Amino acid sequence: MLKSVGIRSISVKFPSVIRTNNYFREQYPELVSSAEERSLARAFSADRSTALSNDFDRAMAPYLSDPFRGAVERRVLGEGESPLTLEYGAAVNALEAAKLQPEEIDLMIVASFMSENYVPPGNAAYLHKQLGLQCPAWNLESACSSGLIILETACAMVNSGNYKNVLVVVSNTYSRVSPEDDTVSWFIGDGAGAMVVSHLKENQGMLGIKVVDTARTCGAFQHLITVDNEGNPKVIMKTNKEGGKKIRETGTEYILSCCRGAAVAAGVSLQEINFFAFNTPLAWYADLCIWTLGLDPDRTINLYPQYANIGAVLPIANLYHGAQTGKIKENDLVLIYTIGSASTAGAMVMRWGDVALGAAPVPSPSSVQKVAVAV
Repeated sequence: MLKSVGIRSISVKFPSVIRTNNYFREQYPELVSSAEERSLARAFSADRSTALSNDFDRAMAPYLSDPFRGAVERRVLGEGESPLTLEYGAAVNALEAAKLQPEEIDLMIVASFMSENYVPPGNAAYLHKQLGLQCPAWNLESACSSGLIILETACAMVNSGNYKNVLVVVSNTYSRVSPEDDTVSWFIGDGAGAMVVSHLKENQGMLGIKVVDTARTCGAFQHLITVDNEGNPKVIMKTNKEGGKKIRETGTEYILSCCRGAAVAAGVSLQEINFFAFNTPLAWYADLCIWTLGLDPDRTINLYPQYANIGAVLPIANLYHGAQTGKIKENDLVLIYTIGSASTAGAMVMRWGDVALGAAPVPSPSSVQKVAVAV
């Protein structure tokens, strides 16, 4: 039985370096020129005279001529920054917003992609030490659905009565696994988010959830282990055409199954939901979700142009900015949807509480990075 458990505070933390599309045009002009030629060829070969039969194709169509596929900015780690520094900043902000001291946290659950040292163990123990916690700390991973799965787990822990306040921390540092001279780096970024999960007012918090496996997308991404110039382990992420096909073919199915299932579990209809926080790994994914569920676009937010793909941090960032901009208000019904390759997809319905927001992220400055930064 659910006992009014949910998000008490939420925060986000982004690195200092902001790369615009002009950065790549200036640093890799031949690579961008080649990509532009391929993009234009693909756009002109698409049949725009008839409706595309697949919603994924229809949503993607406006971006075919753009070599950056809708990405405008992406945050990436700068000198002295790491997954741990982002996680620490997000965690401290969440604790301060919740007005809690480290000793008042009963459990911390962490998901880091990738961990500080690329290989297990994860960052939980190291972050625990930096924060000065006096409680257990776990690592938990479910690819880009990690944020949702950790939130579900935290709610269950508090609901069990064994824990009062659970700190959830998620980081994603894609820039460490994709060299900037690889076009994949155009579509990804870094960031972290944190939430404190506690008891809320009556009838607030998590109401229902639906999670399914995404084993059919196995192979969509490859992670190759190598070493850097100093002989330290390093992971490189690669994509392939077969993986893209799998994601395209399963996208609508997972959206429908999870979102409808979560609404049923919560005892509400999708039309009653006030705000949808979709994970947006692609510029057109919000549109795909909107069309699939038949929603008013004003009931969601798309941060992809601002942050690109920040993986498991996306739903936390969407919730944070949704609340910050006034799109989410206390007692609103909110649905989170996430999709993780070779892991899980899931949706959660919650009634938003009096959620405290951590410090706002630094806005885009007028002058951004012009030269390469070692990361």
